Amino acid sequence: MNKALSIFNQLRPVTIGFDSMFDNFERMFEDDFFNTSSSYPAYDIVKTDENQYDVEVALAGFNKKDIKVEFADGQLSIESIKNQTAKEKDNGKIYKGIAKRYFKKSFSIADNCEVKGAELKDGLLKVSLERIIPETQKPKVIEIK
Repeated sequence: MNKALSIFNQLRPVTIGFDSMFDNFERMFEDDFFNTSSSYPAYDIVKTDENQYDVEVALAGFNKKDIKVEFADGQLSIESIKNQTAKEKDNGKIYKGIAKRYFKKSFSIADNCEVKGAELKDGLLKVSLERIIPETQKPKVIEIK
């Protein structure tokens, strides 16, 4: 058994309400998540405010119709779409150094985060996220009776 999984199993008896988080981590380890990630395309994760984040992906040569951004079941996926014909690929180029190959990047997103939007500008795709803290999770003082 993976050492990380045994740590999660040791934490389960002393935690309440973290089941989905532990399940996500277990899925990551079972799917060999950490060994299959590619460095292409390059990306940054930027914390822009206390509860706001941007995922920035370098996509030189791509335009909006070449990219699909999808959020489902706690997973943010950014994927290139194969829609070029052989004639479009050549387009008179003598040398093609700008990589426009297929890719798929996935990120696990916390349950309390919302995807606010995506923008492609100057070869940089920016997906904005915001962590929403419900009233029940904000600190409160408990009155003693």
